[in-house]
Amino acid sequence: MKTKLSKKRAISTVLTTVIILVASVVLGSGVVLYGTSLFQGSTQTEAIAVSTPKVWVHTTATEGLAWGAAGVRNTGDKVLSVDKITIRGLDIPFAQWYADTSVSASLYQQALNHSGWSGTGGFIFNNYSSCTPSTILQFDLGATDFYCADAATGPISLTPGQSAIIYFKLTNGTITSLDSGVNTSVNVYAGKAGAPQSITVQGQTYTP
Repeated sequence: MKTKLSKKRAISTVLTTVIILVASVVLGSGVVLYGTSLFQGSTQTEAIAVSTPKVWVHTTATEGLAWGAAGVRNTGDKVLSVDKITIRGLDIPFAQWYADTSVSASLYQQALNHSGWSGTGGFIFNNYSSCTPSTILQFDLGATDFYCADAATGPISLTPGQSAIIYFKLTNGTITSLDSGVNTSVNVYAGKAGAPQSITVQGQTYTP
């Protein structure tokens, strides 16, 4: 018995070659685009610069009243959020942060100042504040320079190049008058960016 030959047509050699070439181009383009996106992502950095952090403790208050302050600048290429401030391993709650993210370059470069104690509120000038409403606190940085800030409700967002000044109230008892003149660490972080800062606790008794 004779075997019948199939008359099914196969894809021509030319068409096969074209399909292979097109597939190669598509796959190659995909690899290039993926590699480019990875390279661009890896070249963007996350970094913050913490300027002149300070901590002041009341030298006679028995409850361990203390405040701190720091200037923070986003020196990276991505939007970052300052989300953690710790003293001696203890987190400072957001409600105890008072931040201003609209400070000018000249104001940011000024030394952070202790404005005088006002009861258990710290160095706050509510009695003769230039800030409104009354819930916003005034922090004096010099004879005429000051900034106004309300308690934070969450992380402080900073775009690349943006600066902020943050005053923060330590939970009573974190440090005491006995720590005046002692070195301690202040940690300011924005995600993974940031590093511990070693500072000397300053004792203050001034009351306006």
